[in-house]
Amino acid sequence: MSDNLKTIQILISGRVQGVGFRYFTESLADKYPVNGYVKNTLDNRVEVVCQGETEDIDQFINELRKGPAFSVITDVNIEELKTDRDYNSFEIKY
Repeated sequence: MSDNLKTIQILISGRVQGVGFRYFTESLADKYPVNGYVKNTLDNRVEVVCQGETEDIDQFINELRKGPAFSVITDVNIEELKTDRDYNSFEIKY
């Protein structure tokens, strides 16, 4: 993994399932070149793992905090992950 890449896990709480949040996140990943995945969790949150340049990740997270039109975000938990894994694309996991 490149030294200038970081990997972040984001857990988003609120009304974030059934409102197009995963597709919204996937389109943001195309806008800001980040790789990783987004998925719904069993506790009704959305988990995003993203990897990219610090500036791209910061912009990506700022947009994620707004969410798609029908979402209501009540909490965003962000944690940097220490990993050797390289993500080569962004995907929606089911």
